[in-house]
Amino acid sequence: MDESLYYKRTIVKETISSAELGEDRSLRIYLPPGYNELLSYPVIYCQDGEDFFNFGRIATTMNRLIYDENIEPAIIVGVDVDKSVRTSEYAPEGSRFAAYCRFFARELVPYLEHHYPVRADLNERMIAGDSLGATVSLHLALDYPSLFCKVISLSGAFFQSTRDRIAQEDDLSRLHVSMVIGLDETEVHTDRGSFDFVEANRITKQLLEARSCLVNYEEKPGKHIWGFWQNELPWMLKQFLK
Repeated sequence: MDESLYYKRTIVKETISSAELGEDRSLRIYLPPGYNELLSYPVIYCQDGEDFFNFGRIATTMNRLIYDENIEPAIIVGVDVDKSVRTSEYAPEGSRFAAYCRFFARELVPYLEHHYPVRADLNERMIAGDSLGATVSLHLALDYPSLFCKVISLSGAFFQSTRDRIAQEDDLSRLHVSMVIGLDETEVHTDRGSFDFVEANRITKQLLEARSCLVNYEEKPGKHIWGFWQNELPWMLKQFLK
């Protein structure tokens, strides 16, 4: 395989106007090799869109999977975020959290399904995030069961509010969550304090599995950084793509 093909990608930049957020939001949309509007594609929605593309190198990863492992091509939607309000949008107790979730479910998904040939089937729609991005992704899957059932969690910030939300559910057999956590993440410094992400992920895994959620869970050496997560994306994407 000519490795230069891995780096040839089509990424469309879009702006969506959100009534829920009261502002415009930038999107990065990866169109796979051989993209054809007459076909239909699975879709992966990513929080921290700029980071997933720049630091996670998700477009290059998807190209490799398509060319080398015959994975079905998918469209990837990166939703950008202003880092200064990221916690307020992604944390369950954040002041913009409810509005952001409504934007995602009621505005973003319909917009993509109107403008791009993404499949509207629940099982063909994935949602991914790192840290608090994984938190809001899991909450979206819990709160909008008709939209999301497949979640990729890179070192999710799963604290008490998220555990309480999971505990409200009796049966999560509809959910499939792929989780990875770095064993060096026992003392992660955030703007809300220092946390043991390993313990938080272990507890969350138990809560999900107790409710019959299908969990693919990996613990391995790694820090709370994109240098770790970038290398985990291939196997996590393959969990959900044919």
